Amino acid sequence: MTSNSESVVALLPMRGGSERVRNKNLRLLADRPLYTYMLDTLLDLDFCQEVFVDTDSDAIEAAVRSTHPDVRVYRRPVSLGSGDTPMTDVILDFLGNFSFDRVLQVHSTSPFLCSSSLKSAYKVLRSDPGCDSVFSVTSLQARLWTEELAPINHNPAFLERTQDLSPILLENSGFYLLNSDVIRATRNRIGRSPKAVRINTLEALDIDTEDDFNLAQFVATGLNLRNPAIKNGGGRG
Repeated sequence: MTSNSESVVALLPMRGGSERVRNKNLRLLADRPLYTYMLDTLLDLDFCQEVFVDTDSDAIEAAVRSTHPDVRVYRRPVSLGSGDTPMTDVILDFLGNFSFDRVLQVHSTSPFLCSSSLKSAYKVLRSDPGCDSVFSVTSLQARLWTEELAPINHNPAFLERTQDLSPILLENSGFYLLNSDVIRATRNRIGRSPKAVRINTLEALDIDTEDDFNLAQFVATGLNLRNPAIKNGGGRG
């Protein structure tokens, strides 16, 4: 529950048809369905008044109601069930049926995202009245090249240490926290006055392919979910 009058919703979209990783939301990751990691993380957030799963799937709805009865389920229109549907359309459809001042949108495919990072993002948004959105990034310090082998961020004639290169921020889709009026006005999850919050490589792991799932399985099994460092987020057991 938020400590002020504003309302904040955590929104976890999960459609039934996944193309590259079959049935990924319900697949077991270290003996737990993938989606449960993110829901456990969201339920640990004291600034969210409600947690919603947005889905088009009977199986996902039944699973969520069974494992997380405190989470609300919203059934999106069939027309928004395609893999080509922009996430902004999903969020706008949701906001057309529910009224919240701010939206935290995440993905079930980021099982190691920590609640501490989400809490930090909320503090960033609250601390600056001029900020209208916060999103997660990964900081890259590496020598980058175009496909034509043109250097992007370095001069090959002067070999700098990678740690001395200026960081480049990669939008990793881990989370988007924004004012609802921003997406209504811009149809974009990143507003006109955004800020970024860095998350580490493990938190940024996004399951988009079978190789990604295998890597996440290796990490989750290796950690065995007993590491106290990840129990404040997506790795809580």
